[in-house]
Amino acid sequence: MKRAKKRTRGGGGLGVGLLRRAPGLVSYWQGERLCIENFLTRRKIEASIETAAILDFFSSWKREKAAFRRWPEYTQKSLRQAIRRLVAETFLQRFEKRDAGDLSRERSLRGWDAWNPHASFFHLQTKDTYSKKINAETIRWTEELLRRERIPVPAKKYPGARTILVEVPDYAGEFPRVLRERRTWREFAKGPVPKEMVDRLLHLSFGVQKWLQVPKGGRFALKTSPSGGALHPAEAYLLARNVDGIPPGIYHYDAVGHRLQELQRGTSKEEIQKLLAGQWWFRDAALVVFLTAMFPRTQWKYKYARAYRAVLAEAGHLCQTFCLTATWLRLAPFCTMALADTRIEKMLGVDGISESVIYAMGAGMKIRK
Repeated sequence: MKRAKKRTRGGGGLGVGLLRRAPGLVSYWQGERLCIENFLTRRKIEASIETAAILDFFSSWKREKAAFRRWPEYTQKSLRQAIRRLVAETFLQRFEKRDAGDLSRERSLRGWDAWNPHASFFHLQTKDTYSKKINAETIRWTEELLRRERIPVPAKKYPGARTILVEVPDYAGEFPRVLRERRTWREFAKGPVPKEMVDRLLHLSFGVQKWLQVPKGGRFALKTSPSGGALHPAEAYLLARNVDGIPPGIYHYDAVGHRLQELQRGTSKEEIQKLLAGQWWFRDAALVVFLTAMFPRTQWKYKYARAYRAVLAEAGHLCQTFCLTATWLRLAPFCTMALADTRIEKMLGVDGISESVIYAMGAGMKIRK
Protein backbone atom coordinates (compact mmCIF):
# COMPACT_ATOMS: atom_id res chain seq x y z
CA MET A 1 0.00 0.00 0.00
CA LYS A 2 1.17 3.52 -0.78
CA ARG A 3 1.65 6.07 1.98
CA ALA A 4 -0.52 9.14 1.76
CA LYS A 5 0.99 12.54 0.96
CA LYS A 6 -1.99 14.23 2.56
CA ARG A 7 -5.39 13.20 3.83
CA THR A 8 -8.35 13.61 1.56
CA ARG A 9 -12.06 13.29 2.08
CA GLY A 10 -14.39 11.07 0.21
CA GLY A 11 -14.36 7.49 -0.71
CA GLY A 12 -17.03 5.64 -2.60
CA GLY A 13 -17.24 2.20 -4.03
CA LEU A 14 -17.37 -0.11 -1.04
CA GLY A 15 -17.68 2.77 1.42
CA VAL A 16 -21.48 2.60 1.37
CA GLY A 17 -21.55 -0.93 2.82
CA LEU A 18 -20.41 -2.79 5.89
CA LEU A 19 -17.38 -5.08 5.85
CA ARG A 20 -16.37 -7.93 8.12
CA ARG A 21 -13.66 -10.57 8.23
CA ALA A 22 -14.98 -13.88 6.92
CA PRO A 23 -15.40 -16.73 9.41
CA GLY A 24 -13.25 -19.78 8.85
CA LEU A 25 -9.87 -18.10 8.43
CA VAL A 26 -6.61 -19.64 9.60
CA SER A 27 -3.07 -18.31 9.22
CA TYR A 28 0.32 -19.98 9.45
CA TRP A 29 3.90 -19.56 8.38
CA GLN A 30 5.08 -21.65 5.44
CA GLY A 31 8.82 -21.11 5.39
CA GLU A 32 9.22 -17.34 5.18
CA ARG A 33 5.70 -16.77 3.84
CA LEU A 34 2.66 -15.85 5.90
CA CYS A 35 -0.32 -17.77 4.48
CA ILE A 36 -3.98 -17.19 5.24
CA GLU A 37 -6.69 -19.63 4.18
CA ASN A 38 -10.46 -19.44 4.14
CA PHE A 39 -11.40 -23.07 4.63
CA LEU A 40 -15.07 -22.43 3.89
CA THR A 41 -14.25 -21.24 0.36
CA ARG A 42 -10.89 -23.08 0.07
CA ARG A 43 -9.06 -19.94 -0.97
CA LYS A 44 -5.47 -19.23 0.05
CA ILE A 45 -3.30 -16.11 -0.16
CA GLU A 46 0.22 -15.11 0.78
CA ALA A 47 -0.25 -12.16 3.09
CA SER A 48 1.75 -9.28 4.49
CA ILE A 49 1.58 -8.11 8.07
CA GLU A 50 -0.48 -5.17 6.78
CA THR A 51 -3.02 -7.57 5.26
CA ALA A 52 -3.30 -9.41 8.58
CA ALA A 53 -3.83 -6.06 10.30
CA ILE A 54 -6.70 -5.17 7.95
CA LEU A 55 -8.37 -8.53 8.61
CA ASP A 56 -7.94 -8.02 12.34
CA PHE A 57 -9.43 -4.52 12.10
CA PHE A 58 -12.56 -5.85 10.38
CA SER A 59 -13.24 -8.48 13.05
CA SER A 60 -16.69 -6.89 13.41
CA TRP A 61 -18.87 -5.03 10.92
CA LYS A 62 -17.33 -1.68 9.96
CA ARG A 63 -17.52 0.73 7.07
CA GLU A 64 -14.62 1.12 4.68
CA LYS A 65 -14.13 4.74 5.78
CA ALA A 66 -13.16 3.46 9.23
CA ALA A 67 -10.02 1.95 7.68
CA PHE A 68 -9.14 5.32 6.18
CA ARG A 69 -9.24 6.86 9.65
CA ARG A 70 -7.30 3.95 11.17
CA TRP A 71 -4.43 4.19 8.66
CA PRO A 72 -4.10 7.84 7.64
CA GLU A 73 -0.53 7.20 6.53
CA TYR A 74 -1.80 5.23 3.50
CA THR A 75 -3.72 6.63 0.55
CA GLN A 76 -7.41 5.85 0.35
CA LYS A 77 -6.88 4.45 -3.13
CA SER A 78 -4.32 1.87 -1.96
CA LEU A 79 -6.45 0.90 1.05
CA ARG A 80 -9.50 0.55 -1.16
CA GLN A 81 -7.56 -1.68 -3.58
CA ALA A 82 -6.36 -3.88 -0.72
CA ILE A 83 -9.91 -4.18 0.65
CA ARG A 84 -11.35 -4.99 -2.77
CA ARG A 85 -8.79 -7.73 -3.27
CA LEU A 86 -9.63 -9.27 0.12
CA VAL A 87 -13.34 -9.15 -0.76
CA ALA A 88 -12.66 -10.78 -4.15
CA GLU A 89 -10.62 -13.51 -2.46
CA THR A 90 -13.46 -14.08 0.09
CA PHE A 91 -11.40 -13.00 3.12
CA LEU A 92 -13.58 -9.96 3.71
CA GLN A 93 -17.36 -9.99 3.34
CA ARG A 94 -19.69 -7.26 2.20
CA PHE A 95 -22.89 -7.34 4.23
CA GLU A 96 -25.17 -6.77 1.23
CA LYS A 97 -23.41 -9.36 -0.97
CA ARG A 98 -23.76 -12.46 1.21
CA ASP A 99 -26.09 -14.98 -0.38
CA ALA A 100 -28.32 -17.59 1.24
CA GLY A 101 -25.80 -20.37 0.59
CA ASP A 102 -23.00 -18.48 2.36
CA LEU A 103 -25.25 -17.73 5.34
CA SER A 104 -26.33 -21.36 5.58
CA ARG A 105 -22.72 -22.61 5.55
CA GLU A 106 -21.73 -20.06 8.17
CA ARG A 107 -24.59 -21.17 10.43
CA SER A 108 -23.53 -24.79 10.00
CA LEU A 109 -19.92 -23.89 10.78
CA ARG A 110 -20.98 -22.30 14.09
CA GLY A 111 -21.98 -25.80 15.18
CA TRP A 112 -18.29 -26.67 14.99
CA ASP A 113 -17.20 -23.91 17.41
CA ALA A 114 -15.92 -26.37 20.00
CA TRP A 115 -13.92 -28.18 17.29
CA ASN A 116 -12.66 -25.09 15.45
CA PRO A 117 -10.27 -24.54 13.86
CA HIS A 118 -8.54 -27.89 14.05
CA ALA A 119 -11.21 -30.35 12.92
CA SER A 120 -13.14 -28.02 10.61
CA PHE A 121 -9.96 -26.93 8.81
CA PHE A 122 -8.98 -30.54 8.14
CA HIS A 123 -12.54 -31.54 7.21
CA LEU A 124 -13.11 -28.79 4.66
CA GLN A 125 -9.61 -28.57 3.22
CA THR A 126 -9.47 -32.28 2.43
CA LYS A 127 -12.78 -32.31 0.52
CA ASP A 128 -12.77 -32.80 -3.26
CA THR A 129 -9.14 -33.89 -3.27
CA TYR A 130 -10.11 -36.08 -6.23
CA SER A 131 -11.61 -33.23 -8.25
CA LYS A 132 -9.34 -34.46 -11.03
CA LYS A 133 -10.55 -37.85 -12.11
CA ILE A 134 -8.45 -40.94 -11.60
CA ASN A 135 -7.31 -41.95 -15.06
CA ALA A 136 -4.82 -44.14 -16.91
CA GLU A 137 -2.06 -41.60 -16.25
CA THR A 138 -2.63 -41.99 -12.50
CA ILE A 139 -2.25 -45.75 -12.85
CA ARG A 140 0.98 -45.33 -14.84
CA TRP A 141 2.33 -43.02 -12.13
CA THR A 142 1.70 -45.74 -9.53
CA GLU A 143 3.42 -48.33 -11.71
CA GLU A 144 6.43 -46.05 -12.12
CA LEU A 145 6.52 -45.48 -8.35
CA LEU A 146 6.65 -49.24 -7.76
CA ARG A 147 9.55 -49.53 -10.18
CA ARG A 148 11.36 -46.57 -8.69
CA GLU A 149 10.86 -47.20 -4.97
CA ARG A 150 10.44 -50.28 -2.85
CA ILE A 151 6.98 -50.72 -1.34
CA PRO A 152 6.92 -50.07 2.47
CA VAL A 153 7.24 -53.15 4.68
CA PRO A 154 3.70 -54.01 5.89
CA ALA A 155 4.68 -55.14 9.40
CA LYS A 156 7.09 -53.99 12.09
CA LYS A 157 9.68 -56.25 13.80
CA TYR A 158 11.96 -56.02 16.84
CA PRO A 159 15.13 -58.00 15.99
CA GLY A 160 16.77 -59.53 19.03
CA ALA A 161 13.72 -59.27 21.27
CA ARG A 162 12.63 -62.31 23.27
CA THR A 163 9.75 -63.95 21.41
CA ILE A 164 6.81 -66.20 22.23
CA LEU A 165 5.37 -68.19 19.37
CA VAL A 166 1.69 -67.56 18.54
CA GLU A 167 0.29 -70.78 17.16
CA VAL A 168 -1.81 -70.55 14.01
CA PRO A 169 -4.47 -73.28 14.20
CA ASP A 170 -6.18 -74.95 11.28
CA TYR A 171 -9.35 -72.85 11.23
CA ALA A 172 -12.74 -74.24 10.37
CA GLY A 173 -16.20 -72.74 10.42
CA GLU A 174 -18.14 -69.88 8.89
CA PHE A 175 -16.64 -66.96 10.83
CA PRO A 176 -13.00 -67.67 9.91
CA ARG A 177 -14.09 -68.25 6.30
CA VAL A 178 -15.72 -64.81 6.13
CA LEU A 179 -12.67 -63.08 7.64
CA ARG A 180 -10.25 -64.81 5.28
CA GLU A 181 -12.32 -64.33 2.14
CA ARG A 182 -12.91 -60.61 2.62
CA ARG A 183 -11.08 -58.54 0.02
CA THR A 184 -11.73 -55.59 -2.26
CA TRP A 185 -13.33 -56.63 -5.55
CA ARG A 186 -12.98 -54.64 -8.76
CA GLU A 187 -14.89 -56.94 -11.10
CA PHE A 188 -18.53 -57.94 -10.82
CA ALA A 189 -20.90 -60.34 -12.52
CA LYS A 190 -23.67 -58.86 -14.69
CA GLY A 191 -26.54 -60.43 -12.76
CA PRO A 192 -28.61 -58.40 -10.26
CA VAL A 193 -28.21 -58.66 -6.51
CA PRO A 194 -31.40 -60.08 -4.90
CA LYS A 195 -33.28 -57.63 -2.69
CA GLU A 196 -33.20 -60.12 0.18
CA MET A 197 -29.40 -59.86 0.24
CA VAL A 198 -29.52 -56.05 0.23
CA ASP A 199 -32.06 -56.12 3.07
CA ARG A 200 -29.71 -58.22 5.19
CA LEU A 201 -26.67 -56.18 4.18
CA LEU A 202 -28.25 -52.87 5.21
CA HIS A 203 -29.87 -54.17 8.39
CA LEU A 204 -26.80 -55.95 9.76
CA SER A 205 -24.37 -53.18 8.74
CA PHE A 206 -26.28 -50.00 9.62
CA GLY A 207 -29.56 -50.87 11.31
CA VAL A 208 -30.43 -50.32 14.96
CA GLN A 209 -30.53 -53.79 16.52
CA LYS A 210 -31.93 -52.81 19.91
CA TRP A 211 -32.11 -49.94 22.39
CA LEU A 212 -30.33 -49.26 25.67
CA GLN A 213 -32.51 -47.43 28.17
CA VAL A 214 -30.57 -45.20 30.56
CA PRO A 215 -32.44 -44.06 33.69
CA LYS A 216 -33.22 -40.33 33.40
CA GLY A 217 -31.01 -40.25 30.31
CA GLY A 218 -33.20 -41.43 27.47
CA ARG A 219 -32.41 -44.35 25.21
CA PHE A 220 -29.38 -45.07 23.05
CA ALA A 221 -29.24 -47.05 19.83
CA LEU A 222 -27.15 -50.20 19.64
CA LYS A 223 -25.75 -51.39 16.31
CA THR A 224 -23.34 -54.09 15.21
CA SER A 225 -20.47 -51.56 15.15
CA PRO A 226 -19.28 -49.43 18.09
CA SER A 227 -19.83 -45.68 18.32
CA GLY A 228 -18.46 -43.08 20.74
CA GLY A 229 -21.12 -42.43 23.37
CA ALA A 230 -23.51 -44.68 21.37
CA LEU A 231 -24.37 -41.53 19.37
CA HIS A 232 -24.00 -43.10 15.90
CA PRO A 233 -23.40 -40.04 13.69
CA ALA A 234 -23.41 -42.12 10.47
CA GLU A 235 -26.22 -42.21 7.93
CA ALA A 236 -26.33 -44.64 4.98
CA TYR A 237 -27.55 -43.76 1.49
CA LEU A 238 -28.06 -46.52 -1.06
CA LEU A 239 -27.39 -46.06 -4.75
CA ALA A 240 -29.18 -49.03 -6.33
CA ARG A 241 -28.25 -49.75 -9.94
CA ASN A 242 -28.78 -53.46 -10.44
CA VAL A 243 -30.83 -54.77 -7.52
CA ASP A 244 -33.72 -57.15 -8.16
CA GLY A 245 -36.80 -55.60 -6.51
CA ILE A 246 -35.41 -52.08 -5.95
CA PRO A 247 -35.83 -49.57 -8.82
CA PRO A 248 -32.57 -47.80 -9.82
CA GLY A 249 -32.15 -44.64 -7.78
CA ILE A 250 -30.85 -43.02 -4.62
CA TYR A 251 -32.36 -43.96 -1.26
CA HIS A 252 -31.86 -43.06 2.39
CA TYR A 253 -31.78 -46.07 4.69
CA ASP A 254 -33.93 -45.53 7.76
CA ALA A 255 -31.88 -47.35 10.41
CA VAL A 256 -34.77 -47.40 12.91
CA GLY A 257 -37.75 -48.18 10.65
CA HIS A 258 -35.63 -50.44 8.39
CA ARG A 259 -36.93 -49.02 5.15
CA LEU A 260 -35.62 -47.21 2.08
CA GLN A 261 -36.75 -43.65 1.44
CA GLU A 262 -36.51 -42.63 -2.21
CA LEU A 263 -34.59 -39.40 -2.88
CA GLN A 264 -33.98 -39.67 -6.62
CA ARG A 265 -35.10 -41.94 -9.43
CA GLY A 266 -32.60 -43.49 -11.81
CA THR A 267 -28.83 -43.93 -11.93
CA SER A 268 -26.20 -45.38 -14.25
CA LYS A 269 -22.73 -46.89 -14.51
CA GLU A 270 -21.44 -43.54 -15.71
CA GLU A 271 -22.81 -41.79 -12.64
CA ILE A 272 -21.14 -44.31 -10.32
CA GLN A 273 -17.82 -43.68 -12.05
CA LYS A 274 -18.21 -39.90 -11.69
CA LEU A 275 -19.20 -40.10 -8.02
CA LEU A 276 -16.22 -42.37 -7.28
CA ALA A 277 -13.72 -39.93 -8.81
CA GLY A 278 -13.39 -41.72 -12.13
CA GLN A 279 -12.66 -45.21 -10.77
CA TRP A 280 -13.98 -47.15 -13.74
CA TRP A 281 -13.33 -50.51 -12.09
CA PHE A 282 -16.29 -49.92 -9.72
CA ARG A 283 -18.81 -48.77 -12.35
CA ASP A 284 -20.31 -52.26 -12.81
CA ALA A 285 -21.18 -52.61 -9.11
CA ALA A 286 -24.83 -53.42 -8.48
CA LEU A 287 -25.02 -51.02 -5.53
CA VAL A 288 -23.05 -48.35 -3.71
CA VAL A 289 -23.58 -47.09 -0.17
CA PHE A 290 -22.50 -43.55 0.67
CA LEU A 291 -21.81 -43.06 4.35
CA THR A 292 -22.30 -39.58 5.77
CA ALA A 293 -21.61 -38.17 9.22
CA MET A 294 -24.16 -36.09 11.11
CA PHE A 295 -21.56 -34.20 13.14
CA PRO A 296 -23.99 -32.46 15.56
CA ARG A 297 -24.74 -35.84 17.14
CA THR A 298 -21.12 -36.27 18.23
CA GLN A 299 -20.61 -32.56 18.91
CA TRP A 300 -23.57 -32.65 21.35
CA LYS A 301 -21.45 -34.56 23.87
CA TYR A 302 -17.82 -34.24 22.83
CA LYS A 303 -16.79 -30.58 22.85
CA TYR A 304 -13.21 -31.08 21.66
CA ALA A 305 -11.65 -31.53 18.23
CA ARG A 306 -10.24 -35.00 18.91
CA ALA A 307 -13.79 -36.36 18.62
CA TYR A 308 -13.47 -35.85 14.85
CA ARG A 309 -11.06 -38.81 14.89
CA ALA A 310 -13.77 -40.92 16.50
CA VAL A 311 -16.21 -40.10 13.69
CA LEU A 312 -13.68 -41.24 11.07
CA ALA A 313 -12.83 -44.39 13.04
CA GLU A 314 -16.52 -45.24 13.29
CA ALA A 315 -16.84 -45.00 9.51
CA GLY A 316 -14.11 -47.63 9.32
CA HIS A 317 -15.97 -49.87 11.77
CA LEU A 318 -19.15 -49.65 9.69
CA CYS A 319 -17.36 -50.25 6.42
CA GLN A 320 -15.61 -53.36 7.68
CA THR A 321 -18.92 -54.67 9.02
CA PHE A 322 -20.45 -54.01 5.59
CA CYS A 323 -17.62 -55.81 3.76
CA LEU A 324 -17.69 -58.81 6.10
CA THR A 325 -21.48 -59.08 5.85
CA ALA A 326 -21.28 -58.89 2.05
CA THR A 327 -18.61 -61.61 2.07
CA TRP A 328 -20.84 -63.77 4.27
CA LEU A 329 -23.62 -63.28 1.70
CA ARG A 330 -21.20 -64.44 -1.06
CA LEU A 331 -21.18 -60.99 -2.64
CA ALA A 332 -18.17 -59.09 -3.98
CA PRO A 333 -17.66 -55.98 -1.79
CA PHE A 334 -15.40 -52.95 -2.12
CA CYS A 335 -14.75 -49.69 -0.30
CA THR A 336 -13.10 -46.41 -1.29
CA MET A 337 -12.36 -42.94 0.00
CA ALA A 338 -11.71 -41.55 -3.48
CA LEU A 339 -14.90 -39.51 -3.70
CA ALA A 340 -16.31 -36.56 -5.60
CA ASP A 341 -17.41 -35.09 -2.27
CA THR A 342 -19.32 -32.01 -3.38
CA ARG A 343 -21.05 -33.84 -6.23
CA ILE A 344 -22.23 -36.59 -3.87
CA GLU A 345 -23.39 -34.11 -1.23
CA LYS A 346 -25.34 -32.12 -3.82
CA MET A 347 -27.00 -35.35 -4.98
CA LEU A 348 -27.93 -36.26 -1.40
CA GLY A 349 -29.04 -32.74 -0.53
CA VAL A 350 -26.65 -32.29 2.42
CA ASP A 351 -24.55 -29.20 3.17
CA GLY A 352 -21.14 -30.84 3.59
CA ILE A 353 -20.62 -29.29 7.05
CA SER A 354 -23.34 -30.37 9.48
CA GLU A 355 -23.70 -33.54 7.37
CA SER A 356 -20.95 -34.66 5.03
CA VAL A 357 -20.03 -37.74 3.03
CA ILE A 358 -16.98 -39.52 4.47
CA TYR A 359 -16.85 -43.01 2.91
CA ALA A 360 -18.25 -45.15 0.12
CA MET A 361 -18.68 -48.90 -0.17
CA GLY A 362 -20.53 -51.18 -2.52
CA ALA A 363 -20.99 -54.67 -3.88
CA GLY A 364 -22.04 -56.78 -6.78
CA MET A 365 -22.40 -60.44 -7.62
CA LYS A 366 -19.17 -62.43 -7.76
CA ILE A 367 -17.81 -63.54 -11.10
CA ARG A 368 -17.80 -67.33 -11.10
CA LYS A 369 -14.44 -68.65 -12.27
